[in-house]
Amino acid sequence: MQLDNYRLLGRSGLKVSPMALGTMTFGTEWGFGADEETSRAIFNHYVERGGNFIDTANYYTGGTSEIMVGRFARNCRDNLVISTKYTLPMRPGDPNSGGNSRRAMVRAVEDSLKRLGTDYIDLLYLHAWDFTTSVEEILRAMDDLVAEGKVVYLGLSDIPAWQASRMQAIADLRGWSPLVAMQIEYNLIERTVERDLVPMSHEMGMAVIAWSPLASGLLTGKYRRDDLSRSAVEAGSRAAIIPEAGVIHERVFAVIETLRRVAEARGATPAAVALAWLLSRPGGVAPLIGARSLNQLEGNLEALDLDLTPGEIDSLNQVSAIDLGFPHDYLRRPAVRQNIYGGMSIETRDPL
Repeated sequence: MQLDNYRLLGRSGLKVSPMALGTMTFGTEWGFGADEETSRAIFNHYVERGGNFIDTANYYTGGTSEIMVGRFARNCRDNLVISTKYTLPMRPGDPNSGGNSRRAMVRAVEDSLKRLGTDYIDLLYLHAWDFTTSVEEILRAMDDLVAEGKVVYLGLSDIPAWQASRMQAIADLRGWSPLVAMQIEYNLIERTVERDLVPMSHEMGMAVIAWSPLASGLLTGKYRRDDLSRSAVEAGSRAAIIPEAGVIHERVFAVIETLRRVAEARGATPAAVALAWLLSRPGGVAPLIGARSLNQLEGNLEALDLDLTPGEIDSLNQVSAIDLGFPHDYLRRPAVRQNIYGGMSIETRDPL
């Protein structure tokens, strides 16, 4: 697999690289990230390797990420698929500068077009569900932007599965532009999305784009148990995100240790193995890789050359397994399957 082994994005005809380049680290405004020179080197290396799938958001580094992407893409814009997002507030104290409303969406798109220096956005995501705006308002506003040619394709991020499936069904029934991508946190540690979000996305024609595929660095192998206490993490650093997310349970350390053993046996890095595991998931998953240096990017791209064996995948699956809960675990019980199929051997569409 290489970056120029393109895949279709969900139910669309859009061709994208199997790994997307995340640009949240483009800019130093947040206290971590890469300066413009380093960001340009990262961008250029990804594109030179055949990559065409660039991910940003209006909120990233206060708009700097979009500005840099626009500069770097100036001479190759039409060869790239550039995605951005709206939702998070851009003006403190103004409730209408964020959220999922039509006004926030339209204003965000106009501002993103200016920062990116382009007249169209290939893929616009709703960045996060706001629990306030009606789905009809969101979908109709999205469809209008597509009709105007300012946006080409639509996606969702960080939203309950039932709401996303409802939105797709409404869009289909009303003839509005469909949703073709679902961006969610997904990695060896965070697998709860396999309960509903992942199978729903595959069933409803949305490509799964995995953000934080290395679990904020936990799966890179650089953190040990003692490094992850709240007192050991420097305030404001990228690593500070890890303990802020809550207590780190023993399951996490078991995943890290198994990942390290597999990596050592293959002569690979834990990061490459973790990304290769995502690339091997049923139905197809596109990891969203971010980097603060060219070396980090090159290390992440090593996953493209790593073909995990069934045994390696099985060991990673077992140590990272989650309880799917009801009704999923119930429907997988042998006695229940016996009742459903009457003892007959029937091929099912269980995505996991």
